[in-house]
Amino acid sequence: MPDQKEIVLKPVGIVRTMASEEEVRGWEHSYESTVEIFPEFQDALDGLDGYSHLFVLCYLNRIKLEDRGVLKVRPRRLLRKGFRLEELPLKGVFALDSPVRPNPVGLSLVKLVRMEGRRLVVQGLDYFDGTPVLDVKPYQPEYRVDGYTVPKWYQDLRDKAGVI
Repeated sequence: MPDQKEIVLKPVGIVRTMASEEEVRGWEHSYESTVEIFPEFQDALDGLDGYSHLFVLCYLNRIKLEDRGVLKVRPRRLLRKGFRLEELPLKGVFALDSPVRPNPVGLSLVKLVRMEGRRLVVQGLDYFDGTPVLDVKPYQPEYRVDGYTVPKWYQDLRDKAGVI
C-alpha cells in the first residue's frame, strides 16, 4: 500500500493569461485565459469539445510555505469592496475560498469558449499566468444544486458588499 502521508501529483498543463495580478485577484473574471495541456496528455481531451463549462483544478504555486499551515483567515477579497480588515470575520479556510489552505489546490468553474488543439480557451479563470494545472473535469447537469444555503455571516457580508 502506498504511503498515505505523501501524495505526488504531476501537472497536466499550465495556465496562460494576459490578465494582470489585480484582475486575477479581483471579482470580475470576464477576460479569456488559456489552459495549455501538455502534449503527453492531449489524448485526455478527446470528447471534451461541446461542454460549455469545465472545472479546472490547479496547484496554487504562489502560496508561501508558511501560509499552508494557516487554518483561519479573513475573506480579504472583500477589502476591494470597501471593508476594513477589522470588519471581516476570522473563519476557517474550509468555509472560504481563500487560496491559503493546508493543501494549495484551487478549483475554478470556467466557461469553455473554444478548443484550439491542446489549448482550452476559457473565461472565468482566476489563476495567475504559469499556474500548474492538475486536472480538468467537465461540468455536468447532475452537479446543479437548487435551493442551496450559505451561512448568515456570509450572506450579510455579500449584502453589505453589494454582491449578488
